[in-house]
Amino acid sequence: MAAYGTRFVSPSLGFAMGLLYWYSFGILVAYETTAAALVIDYWSNPVPLAVWITLMLIVVLALNFFPVKVYGETEFWFASLKVFLIIGLLILSFVLFLGGGPDHTRLGFHYWKTPGAFNTYLVSGSTGRFCAFLYTLCYSVFSFNFAPELLVVAAGEMQNPRKNLPRAAKQYFYRLIIFYILGVLAIGVICPSNASGLTKGTSVAASPWVIAIKRAGIHGLDSVVNAVIITSAWSSANSYLYMSSRTLYSLARAGSAPKIFTRCTRHGVPYYAVLCSSLFSLLAYMDCSSGASTAFNWFVNITNTAGFTSWTCCGIIFLRFRAACNAQGLKDLPYRSRLQPWMGIIATMACPILLLCNGFEVFFHGHWSVSSFLTSYVGLFVFVGVYAGHRVMRWKDGWWIPAEQVDLVSGLEEVEALGVDDGDEVEKKGFWRKLWE
Repeated sequence: MAAYGTRFVSPSLGFAMGLLYWYSFGILVAYETTAAALVIDYWSNPVPLAVWITLMLIVVLALNFFPVKVYGETEFWFASLKVFLIIGLLILSFVLFLGGGPDHTRLGFHYWKTPGAFNTYLVSGSTGRFCAFLYTLCYSVFSFNFAPELLVVAAGEMQNPRKNLPRAAKQYFYRLIIFYILGVLAIGVICPSNASGLTKGTSVAASPWVIAIKRAGIHGLDSVVNAVIITSAWSSANSYLYMSSRTLYSLARAGSAPKIFTRCTRHGVPYYAVLCSSLFSLLAYMDCSSGASTAFNWFVNITNTAGFTSWTCCGIIFLRFRAACNAQGLKDLPYRSRLQPWMGIIATMACPILLLCNGFEVFFHGHWSVSSFLTSYVGLFVFVGVYAGHRVMRWKDGWWIPAEQVDLVSGLEEVEALGVDDGDEVEKKGFWRKLWE
């Protein structure tokens, strides 16, 4: 997306976005390692936390030095475990909903009535319920941050991207609807909002899935769930280091970073970029001093700020692309959305509002925290500072590229020459493959 920012808007926006993606993806490696540390802390063990963090980071770094084919294979198996886990939890929720647990208590929608579907946050009454909704909205966006960008980054090393990229995008959308939305509804059914673990816990024991399993009296399943969650966090750390290194590689190719980061192995792995990007993962050792839960919240705030900033820029890029298409009379596009440009306009306006609301709780009386304020908003100042600094250095470029001069044709001949079916053998798909896709 940083390349599109340079191409459709301005070099300054592209540079600022590239730097934003690079450090955000790198910090997310530390975040996912912290999440895994929270899970490991669920079990009593004599091994120091620093040992587990070191072990996880070594494996993640090693996987990113292998050819991209190995990375893709490991991600396939990691993703399969995550899919099986969420399917199993959804089935478990349905069973508990109907009263199929060990105590045969039929949950139904009992917790939606007692204690209720909406809770309050910071203050009481309707304002408190709105604050709870706003906080949940800002916090839950973290689950989506930079996930769509992974498709764009992976497309650079994807076989036949013209065919496989749209397919992967469709799979992402439908899996998001099925697994995430149904998962949220399931949590609301099997776990009350006033459960002591939720309101007082600061570790993985506060997970609503774990609380629901314990309340149902199912022994041992909580450990199985947490074990799979560790592999999920490990998988995400692996993906984010891949994205961070490829972003740094792209910046170097564009002349916005030292050329040393363009050096690759014979398998195409930018090893210097991988090493440099992995330095962010050392932030995971903050768990050993600040506490895993505190570091976890800091990483969430930093990443949310970067995510909202990124999506705002993506909206601007899309609107400039559309303006360029209209200005140059380009109407023959392979895909058009009936909801555009309105959805793009709404997203571009909504994301800055959510960005400003990311750390809103610190402005309430008695909730001020310097660390929370800085982690919630420092990323915005860094982005603006980088953009402004680049604008000063490239002041002759103008604020944006005129719509009539935007490059809409570079790379088009190669894509059209490849064709949709080139590079892949025609395959017959069975029922389960069609269902999966």
